[in-house]
Amino acid sequence: MVSMTEIPIEERIFQLFQHLGIQQAHLAARLPKDWQGFAAAHPQCVASLTLLCPQQVDHNALRTLALRPLVFIGDRGPTAEGLRENLANHPDSTVITLQNYQAGTTSDVVADRVDDIGTAMLDFLDQRDQERGDQEVSLPEGEGQVAGILYRIQGSGPPLVLFPLQYAPSQWDPVLPRLSQRYCTITLSGANVGSVSTLEARAKGGYLEAVQKVVDEIQLQPGERVLDVGCGPGSLDRWLAHRTGGANPIVGVDVSTFLLREAAALVKSEGLEGVVEFREASGETLPFPDDSFDVSMSFTVIQFVDADRMLGEMIRVTRPGGRIAVLARGDDRPNIINAPLRAELKAKAEAQRSELPHELGCRDASLYRRFQQAGLTKVKMFPQLVTYTEEAHWQTVQSRVLSALSPEEAEEYRTAVAQAQAEGSFFIAEQFHCAVGVKA
Repeated sequence: MVSMTEIPIEERIFQLFQHLGIQQAHLAARLPKDWQGFAAAHPQCVASLTLLCPQQVDHNALRTLALRPLVFIGDRGPTAEGLRENLANHPDSTVITLQNYQAGTTSDVVADRVDDIGTAMLDFLDQRDQERGDQEVSLPEGEGQVAGILYRIQGSGPPLVLFPLQYAPSQWDPVLPRLSQRYCTITLSGANVGSVSTLEARAKGGYLEAVQKVVDEIQLQPGERVLDVGCGPGSLDRWLAHRTGGANPIVGVDVSTFLLREAAALVKSEGLEGVVEFREASGETLPFPDDSFDVSMSFTVIQFVDADRMLGEMIRVTRPGGRIAVLARGDDRPNIINAPLRAELKAKAEAQRSELPHELGCRDASLYRRFQQAGLTKVKMFPQLVTYTEEAHWQTVQSRVLSALSPEEAEEYRTAVAQAQAEGSFFIAEQFHCAVGVKA
């Protein structure tokens, strides 16, 4: 028997279609992993495809599936040129360029350009419906869960399935009233789709081993109160709560209302509501009195904020004698991509880094100097190399790499990766800087 954790995303979506009695639906997404497998395995279920500011477009997948997508792209930023070049290889695409816009992983794209997106989507979907004939469904409005996927139904008409928009705080909400007047919108969320599934997968394997090393150095004692700055969907908070048997109250903070909603739902599903709680807050301005926590920790968030300011806030809310722990990206070191790539392409692929870091953020060995200058004592400094061997773990790195390559380079890269996978030798490794210190 296949366990629920082993069911691939494409089969989860198909089970959702079957549960709702949907034979075919329009899809709208941002991340390739949400729609590509489903469209390949069940092409008869896809009425159309809308891509909202994707980091990359696999024109081979679109051509194979005979999809003529609607694609929104910004005209600014490091991925804009590559997207335009990729889409030139798929002339059947309808491309809408959002002027003077740079779409990052946390950009609230729909809220920022709700009129542009709403108008273009409705025009595109109406045209597709005229070509195939309306296939309306009658589903009761409300929420539910199937195969580990949460869904919310609004409106009536032909079904329109909306996948998560990476880390956008508002997700599809600003345009939903307009879309649901004409379509039965089915908004998906949960631990198995979108960016949450990526973060959930990352909180396992090599990355979790690095986090565990940091937690071991903290020497957490039963009853001590823990703060997690930049908690995302609470993946690591739930892991820590299970690891300690609920002996430590944990508070997670994040700026993303979307991720906090997901975090609360996942905590509830695991029966941890009395152990883990969440607050909306920036790491630069923590809403807690001085000396509120025994331990303050943060994992791969410090590159997105004013690093010194966040570190100062973490120290402020930690009691004297308490510990502060940070795991930061090591973008001052190249990644390792173990695949037979020619030297020039290998260097280009291994040089790709996380998108849109804060100009005052920390993603290098300056973390250690910052800990010393902040007045922390007994500072432990230990870089770690994290190795990813499973696709669910390295897909975020792979997405960054592919978004920076030309179509020809991307094809060459995929061929090399496939060869390494066939040999059983493929992996991606990233460097992280870690530090734990004591508040005097």
